[in-house]
Amino acid sequence: MNLQEKTISTKKIFDGRIISVQVDEVELPNGKTSTRELVKHPGAVAIIAVTDEEKIVLVEQYRKPLEKEIIEIPAGKLEKGEDPELCAKRELEEETGYGCDSIELVASFYTSPGFADEIIHIYVAKGLEKLEDAAGLDEDEFVNLMEVTLEEALEFIQNQRIYDAKTIYAIQYLQLALGRTK
Repeated sequence: MNLQEKTISTKKIFDGRIISVQVDEVELPNGKTSTRELVKHPGAVAIIAVTDEEKIVLVEQYRKPLEKEIIEIPAGKLEKGEDPELCAKRELEEETGYGCDSIELVASFYTSPGFADEIIHIYVAKGLEKLEDAAGLDEDEFVNLMEVTLEEALEFIQNQRIYDAKTIYAIQYLQLALGRTK
C-alpha cells in the first residue's frame, strides 16, 4: 500500500525567527482528505563533548516552554545553508568556550516527526581545548557551564535535571562507548 499523502493546499499560520507553522490539506492514501498541522524548523546540532579527564561538558539553561531550568549537551540551530559540522564547532565554542581537535557525526534523527520536520545532528567532539578568545553566547542566551562525570549525568537523568531526548541519548551513547553499564 502506498502510504504517501498528497498536499492539496498549504496555509501559512506563522513565520518566525526559528520556526514556521502551516496547515496542509492532504489527500490520504484512501482518497479521503484531512489536515496536518506542521512545524517547519531549519534543523539543529548537538555536541557530546568530553574532556581528557572524562568529564562531560553540559550547559544548564532556562527553557521557557518548560518554565524551568534543565541541563543539556551544547546545541544550537542551523543557519540557512550552514554545514552541520561547522555549526557544531561554532556552537561548541559559543556555548562552552571550547574548541576541539576533531568532531565526528554520531547520528541524525527527527525530533518529533508527527508534526515537525526538525532534524538534529549529534556530534562527538574530541581533543577539547579551552579557547582564550572564544566566541560568546548570543545576546539572548544565558547558560551555566558544567563539567560532570558520567555517574553524575546519570543521576541528573534520574532526578529529571536532564530531561530532553538529545541529552539522554548522548549520555547513553557515552555509557556504551565507555563500556559502563551502571
